[in-house]
Amino acid sequence: MNSDVQIAGDPLAIPHLLPPVPAHPATVAGFAGLARSIAADRAAWAPLVRYDATTRWYHRLRTGPGYEVWLLSWVPGQGSGRHDHGASSGVLSVLEGELTEHVAGGPRTLTAGAQRVFAPGYVHEVVNDALTPAVSLHVYFPGLTNMPMHPSQTTDAGATTAPPAIPAA
Repeated sequence: MNSDVQIAGDPLAIPHLLPPVPAHPATVAGFAGLARSIAADRAAWAPLVRYDATTRWYHRLRTGPGYEVWLLSWVPGQGSGRHDHGASSGVLSVLEGELTEHVAGGPRTLTAGAQRVFAPGYVHEVVNDALTPAVSLHVYFPGLTNMPMHPSQTTDAGATTAPPAIPAA
């Protein structure tokens, strides 16, 4: 007696019967969804996290066609410096702890679960102003090739403020 596989053939061997596998997300919402799905898989990323008191720790977690995913840790007081991401857009997700994003409109506190998306040329500084370590996930598309630094501005009172926003070209 013949089995169904012998009669019809292995369905996995017939590519035209399978749905196409997307090469990568095609929209900002797709990349934000990718970040959420990676963040939800704590068992995959949590064992990789390391903390370094001398510099921010980072690990490239994944690459795909036209994008890359980075895992970063931040001990209290560590910051990125004011920068943009060149030609890359991005998604920043806080996985653990709390980070402060300094932008032209003022500081924003980002707690675990918070997500920010940004376009090329978006200038910000990310700092761990809290008393506990933080972990964040960063998706860049296309992959990050340039991260120009920007000077901070100081007010008469000595507080650091964001430089004016760079208009999108």
